[in-house]
Amino acid sequence: MNQRLSGIAASNGIAIAKAFRLENPELIVKKTSISNSNAELKRFESALDQSKSELEKIKAQTAQQMNDEEAAIFSAHLLVLSDPELLGPITEKIKLENVNAEFALQETANMFIGLFESMDNDYMKERAADIRDVTKRVLAHLLGVSIQNPSMITDEVIIIAEDLTPSDTVQLNPQYVKGFITDIGGRTSHSAILARTLEIPAVVGAKTVMSSIQNGMIVIVDGLEGDIIVNPDQKTIASYEDKKARYEQQKSEWAKLKNEPTITSDGYHVELGANIGTPKDVAGVLEHGGEAIGLYRTEFLYMGRNQFPAEDEQVEAYASVLKQMNGKPTVVRTLDIGGDKELSYLKLPKEMNPFLGFRAIRLCLEMEEMFRTQLRALLRASIHGNLKIMFPMIATIEEFRQAKTLFLDEKAKLEKKNIAISKTIEVGIMVEIPSTAVMADIFAKEVDFFSIGTNDLIQYTMAADRMNERVSYLYQPFNPAILRLVKIVIDAAHKEGKWVGMCGEMAGDEIAIPILLGLGLDEFSMSASSILKARSQILKLSKKEMERHTETILSMSTSQEVETYVKKISVTE
Repeated sequence: MNQRLSGIAASNGIAIAKAFRLENPELIVKKTSISNSNAELKRFESALDQSKSELEKIKAQTAQQMNDEEAAIFSAHLLVLSDPELLGPITEKIKLENVNAEFALQETANMFIGLFESMDNDYMKERAADIRDVTKRVLAHLLGVSIQNPSMITDEVIIIAEDLTPSDTVQLNPQYVKGFITDIGGRTSHSAILARTLEIPAVVGAKTVMSSIQNGMIVIVDGLEGDIIVNPDQKTIASYEDKKARYEQQKSEWAKLKNEPTITSDGYHVELGANIGTPKDVAGVLEHGGEAIGLYRTEFLYMGRNQFPAEDEQVEAYASVLKQMNGKPTVVRTLDIGGDKELSYLKLPKEMNPFLGFRAIRLCLEMEEMFRTQLRALLRASIHGNLKIMFPMIATIEEFRQAKTLFLDEKAKLEKKNIAISKTIEVGIMVEIPSTAVMADIFAKEVDFFSIGTNDLIQYTMAADRMNERVSYLYQPFNPAILRLVKIVIDAAHKEGKWVGMCGEMAGDEIAIPILLGLGLDEFSMSASSILKARSQILKLSKKEMERHTETILSMSTSQEVETYVKKISVTE
């Protein structure tokens, strides 16, 4: 008998296979007194070394199978195992209280996990998950307990788990693991992001799968809709086999558009680009027919290491991306650290609200030499392609002018040394803050382009942390307030003959695309795997028809009204 469950669609695709419950044994820790603290410390250090060795192997495997951006997760895990703020209290507890290493580790780790989980900050909550994943590994070695190894699966299965740690997820072999379902998690969790990279269908946050699904049960996971069917009958299986075949056929049709320009049905061209984190990601952009890179997140160069990257190392990374793009536009965002992204070697004071604090351009303007190094590296790499530079989280025109002055100063110094530099570098800004959107007419006179970062623009406009479940209903991309801000920015730019891109999640949303087309957006930047689907949609849309609906959409009262209206016109047009 069919049993239907539902969760969050985290990774596209449909899979049908038997269930494999990924359950690790409970790690039971008892407090015991010890007589030789030095011997206990050595036992703890041995467990740390074993864990580090395993993580180094997983990191190397991840870099080989995926890319450096995903491998950086395990660089962060390795840093946890070397963090004196975590290890110090553990060793002190062993020495001063004469307790066993397992108890000292668990007590200290639980304190940090509880602290981070209580924060309304996605980055901190992910750090709690990292500490839990890493300490579980060390604890297993101390207890002599074996943890299930997903890489050993050799049958076609769908993984069922309460949650998947990053180290679990990267060990999934898509040849055998056809999909996974978890009780907890969201679209932005590490496991969901890795699933999309592996192209494994996934549904997360399903809440009851561990209590509902047993080993060997046949399960259908629909990563397109977020549906789960347990013990499906033959009719249901046949229906989903047909849906899976249609989805694969659709992907094949999209693939034919790889080398096609993105032109609307009435002849208007827009640019479809991709967001990347490392030079290795460029291959996926080109494979999916990307016409540009709309956002190169340079912070990944700075993460998972113990010091700032050297100037020459940065030149090499930027030049690699520009060369691979072979003259296609490449928008590089200068360092955007802070908020949900931290550097272990950059000791910044803790803030009550880091998303509204000392981050991005604010940090770069204060740490001027670090910023100048990045600007020099970008200038030196510029001769290898079509470089455009943008500054993140600009709130005032003074900030832009200050950053632009540093850029021009470094440019003049290099020219004085007869170092070759591109003559056509454009310099723009991210529009993420409502004040900047409202003042777009002033900014448009001085910048070369705008790129709208909708993820932050939405949460700042609505005063709602999108990762806070209690206010997540306010994360509304289609709210008329957001759409009106987008229109202000586009109109202001076009009045000055400047172009506007968008590099937030909204740019690849099938409801948002018709609206943005009508508003006049010039460049849409999204995850590489979304490009062909978006191109297929835009080819069928008429820009003039979408413009005709713009006034009606902007006069609506609610996000739901907008969504309903766009779905209706998309069917009838």
